Amino acid sequence: MIQHLSQLRSFLFFSCILLIGGCQPKASERVVLYCSQDRQYAEDILIDFTKTTGIQIDFRGDTESNKSISLFEALVREAPQPRCDVFWCNEPVLMQRLSQRGVLEPYQSPSAAGFPDWTRPKDKTWQAFAARARILLVHQRISDADVPKSLAELATPKWNKRWAMAKPFFGTTATHAACLWQRLGSEPAQQLLTKMAQVAVVLPGNHDVAVAVAEGQLDLGLTDTDDAMEVIAKKFPVRIVYLDQPTPGTLFLPNTLGLIKNAPHPEQAKKLIDYLLTIEVEARLARGPSAQIPLNPKVQVGELKIKTPGEVKAMEVDYEAVAKSWEEVQTFLRKTFRD
Repeated sequence: MIQHLSQLRSFLFFSCILLIGGCQPKASERVVLYCSQDRQYAEDILIDFTKTTGIQIDFRGDTESNKSISLFEALVREAPQPRCDVFWCNEPVLMQRLSQRGVLEPYQSPSAAGFPDWTRPKDKTWQAFAARARILLVHQRISDADVPKSLAELATPKWNKRWAMAKPFFGTTATHAACLWQRLGSEPAQQLLTKMAQVAVVLPGNHDVAVAVAEGQLDLGLTDTDDAMEVIAKKFPVRIVYLDQPTPGTLFLPNTLGLIKNAPHPEQAKKLIDYLLTIEVEARLARGPSAQIPLNPKVQVGELKIKTPGEVKAMEVDYEAVAKSWEEVQTFLRKTFRD
């Protein structure tokens, strides 16, 4: 039933986009968006963009089990003759890797004027907005006194096969591993990740992790706040714990937007980026079920559902350094976390 409803929702989404766009007289009034943000969080915003501007969106997403990788590979492969105009990526490191490959065009959106400098690289090839956090989802049968306080504590024999994580070959789990590599140093990170591989139950994606904990199959799960909030909203007996306080800190991962170099519809692409970076869109993402954290200080949404970098210690990350070490980290992970 859930799968059927999801398929119906996707059908309605694309139908709305096509119907709205089909009313426009100019064939050029379209923009091609590749998007690794979960569709259910993006689709209403994209429909409103089409209603507001008359620009039709050709949408290409990915799957939970192959998060972002298929889109990354497509963008690299298509770079000589781009099909995509805008990439909405649900984390920053993959976007930085595209920048290093020369796939992105620098663009300073006027809507990004209120964002802090750290939310974009010096070459302005992408812009961060609306963050999530990597957290531990805990079943209520585990007492506060017994909950692990760090990844190092989680990776001990006490919790052997009592907790889950997603495959670290793609998505935010891969990014988390790469950030640990940069923040801790390669040798300490290898030691930690090896221990995690030995005691964790490895599932296809972060959503699977959240569901396994929510349904009581496992005690704990390393996942993202948006997946955690989904099961919390359904009243499952779980809670969020922010690990590694104060050192090295909780990893916060923002969404990112990038303009593709030689995009086929550059003006429409810029309008879409400008729209997605508005105060109103960040506020919608914060108030919505994914409870994403606004990065523009001008956004006012009242009390947030999850903690912000101002409330817990955030991990300090050099995205450029993380991107440069990506292949090295992936080689280690694929050797360590075997299927």
